[in-house]
Amino acid sequence: MKIIVPMAGIGSRLRPHTLTIPKPLTKIAGKPIVQRLVEDIAKVVNQDIEEIVFIIGPTFPKDTEKNLLQIAKTLKTKGTVCVQEKALGTAHAIYCAKEALNGPCVVAFADTLFKADFTLDGQADGAIWVKQVEDPSAFGVIKLKDGIITDFVEKPTEFVSDLAIIGIYYFKEAERLRDEIKHLIDNDLKEHGEFQLTNALESLKQKGLKFVPGQVNAWMDCGNKPITVATNSSVLNFAQKDGEDLVDPSVKKINSTIIQPCYIGKNVQLINATIGPNVSLGANSIVENATITESLIQDNAHISNVSLNQAMIGNNVVFNGHFTSVSLGDYSVLE
Repeated sequence: MKIIVPMAGIGSRLRPHTLTIPKPLTKIAGKPIVQRLVEDIAKVVNQDIEEIVFIIGPTFPKDTEKNLLQIAKTLKTKGTVCVQEKALGTAHAIYCAKEALNGPCVVAFADTLFKADFTLDGQADGAIWVKQVEDPSAFGVIKLKDGIITDFVEKPTEFVSDLAIIGIYYFKEAERLRDEIKHLIDNDLKEHGEFQLTNALESLKQKGLKFVPGQVNAWMDCGNKPITVATNSSVLNFAQKDGEDLVDPSVKKINSTIIQPCYIGKNVQLINATIGPNVSLGANSIVENATITESLIQDNAHISNVSLNQAMIGNNVVFNGHFTSVSLGDYSVLE
């Protein structure tokens, strides 16, 4: 099994946090979003992962490739990084990994996390991960008959289904997908100026391939600051239930309290602080004279004299003040 992870978007909705770190490498509960994504996929497919291919953009920071290869190494598999030089659509992004598009393969766009307890049917031609939503008009949705996907409908104006496509797909023979995308590109078959994955899926369906749904229990987005903070809270709760070690033993507490669930990284110092619930606090950070709830704080932060709720703070931030809801990028200073 291979996993293809298109992640070439610049993450503009999450700025300033994505000015120095690509959104999929933003840490949620101590792990990059993309790492949590591929770990959850590995659990669902329940097969050995032969290779993970990451598709990045041309302007990503220089250390992006190294960090992604380290994630693959953590999962004890081969890592490959490809560059999508131009933003020409979802199908084009996947085609950047054409050398790996053969045999069983999962394609997962790296701006979402999920929890699921279904077992992938390895005998199906393909599977599309979906989640029941209240307002399907904002999503691509599927229609079903006898458990088989019959239609793909992009942002329906009238109700046809409430099963939204979350951006994760399984292909039993990925070379079939590769050939369909090549046909789109060779014949310049664009929609809205881009090569769309849904067009390739529709063509495969018309050629007789049968796709089944993989329905997830939880679908967590990381699109903007409020949603990402909420996702951090959800992941912390799932991680606690799964028995993850969330508080590093090196954490030093002086007159401080941790209200679980919380992730507290290595070498963190807490002085006259109350942390939690639902807080992620990155490694080598110092928090003093502060109360923090429902917040996501990255590494090497120094937070003092504040009461924070619904905050998202980047790496290497110094924050001393009385603000209550903030979004600070890397290397920001408020005093």
